[in-house]
Formats: sequence, C-alpha cells, structure tokens
Amino acid sequence: MTAHLTARPHRRVRASGSCDPAGRRPRRPRVACTGTAVPHEHDPRALAARFAHQLVEVLTGARPSGQLMRHTSLDGYGQLASLVRAGALRRGGPADRPRLGPVHDRSPSPDAVEACVRVDLGRRHHMVAFRLEQRGPAGQWQCTAVEAR
Repeated sequence: MTAHLTARPHRRVRASGSCDPAGRRPRRPRVACTGTAVPHEHDPRALAARFAHQLVEVLTGARPSGQLMRHTSLDGYGQLASLVRAGALRRGGPADRPRLGPVHDRSPSPDAVEACVRVDLGRRHHMVAFRLEQRGPAGQWQCTAVEAR
C-alpha cells in the first residue's frame, strides 16, 4: 500500500547539450544557448516538390483542403477551394492513383518559387502550377496562386 508513496530516484541529466541550470533539455538547443534563431536555408526544388505532392492530394480529394489553409494566402486558398469545388483533378476510377511527373521550378526572386507539375490520372493528364512566396515576420512559405488544367 505504501509502494506508491515511496520516493523514486531522480534521473541523471547529462550536462552535454543542456544550457539550463535546472537540467531541463531545451527543444531547440541552438536557440536556447545562443538566444538567436537558427537561420533557415531553403531548397526551392525540395520545397516545390513537397508542396506539389500535398496540393495534388487536395485536388484529387485524398486530403481535405483545410490542411493547406495555413500554407496558403487568402487569395491562394480561394483559388484552391474553387478548383476543388470544380473538380479540376477528378479521378477516372477508384483505382486511379495520381502519378506526379518531375516538378519544374524556378525562383524569380529569393523569396518566391514558381513551379508546375504534370499529373497523370489514369488516361487523363493534367498540369498544376503554383507560386510560393515567403511572407510575414517569420518568413513562412505560403502558396499565393494555384492553377490546374
């Protein structure tokens, strides 16, 4: 009965990687120790490829459009929602899975990426184009324009 009241020995906290005198480990050690944010370098090709995959999932109905809301501007989300309502990328049948071709991208400026990708759905082929821009004080990437044909 008194087993639950007995004191447990404290875990040992390693000194390496911790700047907090209380012994807690910070979530982002570099930020906690230096007091400055870690600079984010982006790879436009990887960024465009990841977003293209998520965008096609939304357009084909495999993912709800609300999941991309925080990654789109107000105008971009309006365009995306109208494409979803119009059924821009309809599947030919339940077995048709979208296949993405290579993502072609370019950066007209350091804070913008424009990309397009070919999407094969069964016998039909579609093109999806979008623009990502770095916005806000945190520099978050947001989709500002979407087109699909």
